[in-house]
Amino acid sequence: MSTSLESLLSVVRGSSRVLILPHNNPDPDAIASSVALDYLLEQQLGVTTNIAYKGIIGRSENRALVRYLQHPLKKFSKASLRGNPLVALIDTQPGAGNNALDPKTPVHVVFDHHPHPPAANAQAALFSDVRPHLGATATILTEYLQATGAPLPTVIATALFYGIKTDTLGLLRGATEADVEAYLYLQPYVETAALIDIEHAQVPLAYFRQLDITIQSARVYHDVVIASIGPLAYPDLVGEMADTLLRLEGMRWSICMGQYQDTLLLSVRTHDRLRDAGFLVRSVVGSDGTAGGHGMFAGGQIVLGNRDAPHLSRELTQRMLKYLAISPYMSGTPIVPDPAVLQTLEI
Repeated sequence: MSTSLESLLSVVRGSSRVLILPHNNPDPDAIASSVALDYLLEQQLGVTTNIAYKGIIGRSENRALVRYLQHPLKKFSKASLRGNPLVALIDTQPGAGNNALDPKTPVHVVFDHHPHPPAANAQAALFSDVRPHLGATATILTEYLQATGAPLPTVIATALFYGIKTDTLGLLRGATEADVEAYLYLQPYVETAALIDIEHAQVPLAYFRQLDITIQSARVYHDVVIASIGPLAYPDLVGEMADTLLRLEGMRWSICMGQYQDTLLLSVRTHDRLRDAGFLVRSVVGSDGTAGGHGMFAGGQIVLGNRDAPHLSRELTQRMLKYLAISPYMSGTPIVPDPAVLQTLEI
């Protein structure tokens, strides 16, 4: 048994209940890592655990993953902290601004692969394993499960495999040797049919409506495509649209902004291995909100308050263009032809 695993178990041992909290609007990496920690603690210590989250699981693939896992995540509420459970943060850190905890709430365990945000203090936790060089938090939890020597359930392996696959774009985005080793270790245990169903989950009509708005609003600035896509049906859409726009030929950067309730969400994707998406988002958002990510993908959020979302989007666009050494006053080129031109096309 590894020293890290022994340290984790020594912190949790004796606790009557553990609350596992992934970041808000959890993605496959956060979901899979949370379920893996839940299984590990129950299997090794018999501890009662609960997984809670704030926000929405909106992306169709993410909802399909949760269904496959038989809905292990519950909505976070004040009752989640009743009885002062031991708290474990997954794929986020204290002070990161993207989890359900009040900054004053004690955190006991932290697993994450993102850089330490300026306000974060993961070392204040009794146990912390934060590795910013890794492509996925699921890689860390896979190592811990390997260290137990216990059998790996197919459902856990499938979730972890998908978590690594999505965060590293199939090992093509920010993957390290450790990510590759975890990916290959999990692969024989994966339920292939279930993985196919998750990856090809049907999407709601809102997705196609947002896609249309995104294409109509997208503007190209050299090798950067930026879209302000208005109100969002669910928060994950801003990331989905950024992923889609990055496929546009010749683009090195894809940036999408959209409003969900009272918050402007920002999502950044890049093929540029020499620049860091996390630095861009943190620089652009600054003290106006919170931001995180690294390497080739990142995101941020700004509570609007009295600010106008379209105006703020234009301001952020100028900041991003300036950061990328493009004139902030440059007029972007639409990616769709003028409607009059479209009428001449045979569809």
